[in-house]
Amino acid sequence: MTHRSTRRTVLLATGAATLAAGCSKYGDGNDSGSSSVQASGGQELAKTADIPVGGGKIFKNEKVVVTQPKKDEFKAFSAVCTHQGCTVSAVADGTINCPCHGSKYRIADGSVAGGPAPKPLPEEQIDVQGNSIRLA
Repeated sequence: MTHRSTRRTVLLATGAATLAAGCSKYGDGNDSGSSSVQASGGQELAKTADIPVGGGKIFKNEKVVVTQPKKDEFKAFSAVCTHQGCTVSAVADGTINCPCHGSKYRIADGSVAGGPAPKPLPEEQIDVQGNSIRLA
């Protein structure tokens, strides 16, 4: 007995393969804590003077937030909230803040300071040389 492929079968198989390929870029739900930066390494994000001591700055296109918890100490974290994937929107009063459900992360280490976030913001790699902050 020969099984012939119908148009519907071909379309369903193609659609399922496309969906699987599209979803795979977001992982399998088994988060390793790493995140990918969309900008290429070496790209200058900011001058050190642009990042306030005790605060930070969000780079939405790169999905990175750079903070300066103490003078001349710069940190970088993913700008994607670990709760439901919203992009954080503000750095104020020592925390990185998500507008969607109120999650807050500490600027010194990305740890959860409040809200429904289940885990810290993943650390991103930066290179600070002179007065330039670059993606590593």
